[in-house]
Amino acid sequence: MGYTLVYLSLIVLIPLAMLAVKTASLSWSELWALATSRRAIASYKITFGISLLAAVVNVVFGTLLAWALVRYKFFGKSLLDAIVDIPFALPTAVSGLALTAVLAPNGWLGRFLEPLGIRAVFSPLGVMLALMFISLPFVVRTVQPVLEELEPEVEEAAATLGATRLQTLRRVILPALWPAMVTGFALAFARAIGEYGSVVFISGNKQFETEITPYLIMTRLDEFDYSSATALALVMLTVSFAMLLAINGFSAWVRRRHGAFA
Repeated sequence: MGYTLVYLSLIVLIPLAMLAVKTASLSWSELWALATSRRAIASYKITFGISLLAAVVNVVFGTLLAWALVRYKFFGKSLLDAIVDIPFALPTAVSGLALTAVLAPNGWLGRFLEPLGIRAVFSPLGVMLALMFISLPFVVRTVQPVLEELEPEVEEAAATLGATRLQTLRRVILPALWPAMVTGFALAFARAIGEYGSVVFISGNKQFETEITPYLIMTRLDEFDYSSATALALVMLTVSFAMLLAINGFSAWVRRRHGAFA
């Protein structure tokens, strides 16, 4: 326990405490003015809003992908399983460049989207696609082990007792997957909030349109405006911690409730 606390303090607690100490040099009025500027508010909406939407979409499609990997046998399954982990190993800047090249108006996919009026780069859609790309593995790898432990015989037993496929999904499969899905959502959401490298290339960093808060913090640091950067970082830390605490509390409640009915 002692080694654990020392390691946690050195890596996490002390740096976060220094952030709080830095903001302590600001008065409440100065902190409020810096943290609630018009540009900062716009970046919060983009960062948290699109991250939330990307996490929700990934919960749905990540669960479907995990289901296909566990329940079905098909050619190229091992390759697909390995591809899921690419965002873990790939530098985020490379991810951003690759997505921009593919989705640009003259790109492989962008050339088909542009005539339809769909702009996938330098737009909120591009930000969302980048965040979905880098956070998808967190959902898949969280749900997949639970599905592997869920024996197909349970579904067969439900069908034998007269349950329809929808009833089996609602009363047998989803209750078992729900805690893992909530955890995967929390991990994907947390990963998306802190993303920087892939977004700066595909978003265009337009103020009030596609500028995320991490990029705004870097801009303030480049301008040597450390007070603004610290205020923005404190807001990100506070909101992220509050959201993750709420999500983890909800996940724990779901597990307890599921255990009570098991």
